[in-house]
Amino acid sequence: MKEKVMEILQGDPLYSVICETPLEETLYTDSYLTDIIEKKFYSTPEVAAWFEITDAQLRYYIKPFEHYIFDDMADNPTTATVIRLNMPSILKLRMILLLKDEYRVKGLKRLLGIDENGYIVKQPAATTALAPPDELANKVEVLSNVLQQMMQTGLFHMQQDDESGAMQITINESYLAQNINLLSMESIQQLSEVQDRTEKLTEESKSLQKQITELKEENKKDIAFKIRERQIENEVVSTLRTEALEQFAEQKKSGIFAKLFRSAQVELEKERFINQYLAKHLSKRLDKALREYHESS
Repeated sequence: MKEKVMEILQGDPLYSVICETPLEETLYTDSYLTDIIEKKFYSTPEVAAWFEITDAQLRYYIKPFEHYIFDDMADNPTTATVIRLNMPSILKLRMILLLKDEYRVKGLKRLLGIDENGYIVKQPAATTALAPPDELANKVEVLSNVLQQMMQTGLFHMQQDDESGAMQITINESYLAQNINLLSMESIQQLSEVQDRTEKLTEESKSLQKQITELKEENKKDIAFKIRERQIENEVVSTLRTEALEQFAEQKKSGIFAKLFRSAQVELEKERFINQYLAKHLSKRLDKALREYHESS
């Protein structure tokens, strides 16, 4: 399916961000791609199950990007209450989910050129206007002067084509041969120096191109590290919240009455306990996880 995904997403602004990063391989190897049918439409619960998120979470990320995801498809069977997605829409939504932690909703909107009303701002197409008559007359006069000066050099001949009758300009070979013989040794040496400088500039250009390529590669690696570090942070926070909830539940065990009628005070105590637990353990646990990640990389 890799070739098919690349064909569908060619020229997509989010695809250009994902290309040549660790996320690109995820885009090609998602398990749902083995089952998806290109011409079929799927419901949000089906797609949410593929991405291992809830239907509400999926709809949350569809809403700000509707015009990008659906691309104003006339044949889309989406209604006011039921959303249907085909393969291109699902691939676009998948890229949004892969990049959401790094760019957030605002950053993704900037990448896609989406305005505050949710519409994609299209750049106006360049138009070519005809030059006014006066401008055309000036251009014709300039070209006539240039042609006249060319003919005065003696390097060119103007003659009429026997078949078409059109005037053609040809090189005066005898004049050219005479003047080539008059080239001095100084001119030849200057030509050699120009060639040497050209070769040096070519080598410098290759060296600069190599440096630019290396800088681009380093930048891509930095992006990949930042994405993974953000994922690690989210994983650590989630783990710590689970631990805190388990400890809080162990401390607050009580009878059936307390379970059925939890007061707002208990909820406040629970959140306070979780925040204190995170404040106590997050920094150390996150440092450890990031250190292990960088050592393994």
